[in-house]
Amino acid sequence: MAARRAQGPKCSKAGRYGPPSERQSLWRVASEQNAVFCSRLLLLVNRVASLFSNEQASTTRMIQSLYDRTGNRKYLTARERLAFAHAACTAGNTVKTFCLTLAVTGARLSEVLALTSSRIDTADETIVFETLKQRKGGVFRAAPVSPTITNLLRNYGSGKQGRLWPWGRTHAWKTVKSAMRKAGIAEDLCKPKSLRHAFAVEASQNGIPLNIVQRWLGHARIETTAIYASAIGDEERSLARQAWNSLESAIPNRH
Repeated sequence: MAARRAQGPKCSKAGRYGPPSERQSLWRVASEQNAVFCSRLLLLVNRVASLFSNEQASTTRMIQSLYDRTGNRKYLTARERLAFAHAACTAGNTVKTFCLTLAVTGARLSEVLALTSSRIDTADETIVFETLKQRKGGVFRAAPVSPTITNLLRNYGSGKQGRLWPWGRTHAWKTVKSAMRKAGIAEDLCKPKSLRHAFAVEASQNGIPLNIVQRWLGHARIETTAIYASAIGDEERSLARQAWNSLESAIPNRH
């Protein structure tokens, strides 16, 4: 029995994974393979992240400007907006109510087209829009308007079933563009989106907090609303006038 024990396998310090030198070699290979895998995974993650960051940066560059790629202004001035309202009021009642609703609320064209008479709240002096640009439906917001507008829309919508203006987008677009041309607005600005921009710019210049403007416009991100604060207002013009006012005397035929 003693002899059999002596001939049996001896317990080695190397254990089941071999001697220490072999274990260190295996550990080193595993570490190198793990490092390669991690570096490749990190590279892949960075590439995916860069795609999203580039897309986000592109979107940010697109929305964070009140001028188009050729340098033309995207919004109507207060004077142009007023001229549009005057031109709309000389049209028939259907065109007048539609154009004025766009101008006084800053709503999207599709949101105004979706209005029904039940969304005109004369008691609360608001118009309730469904925010159609949200990914999920059933998101509503109330835009405050004057009693003049709610009464005008109530009278216009009296007895009407379904949408107040049963037009398609193309017809609505052409209707707004026609009124803008009649108002003498530049051709590049003759589009419904200019009214939305104009509403936001004028609201911002009149000191209305951005979070309130954001809610009225139905923006998902306040960064989108903040771009309208960059429009030049009367206060900035007054400050700029101090910088060049002394030079005006040198300009002939100023008037």
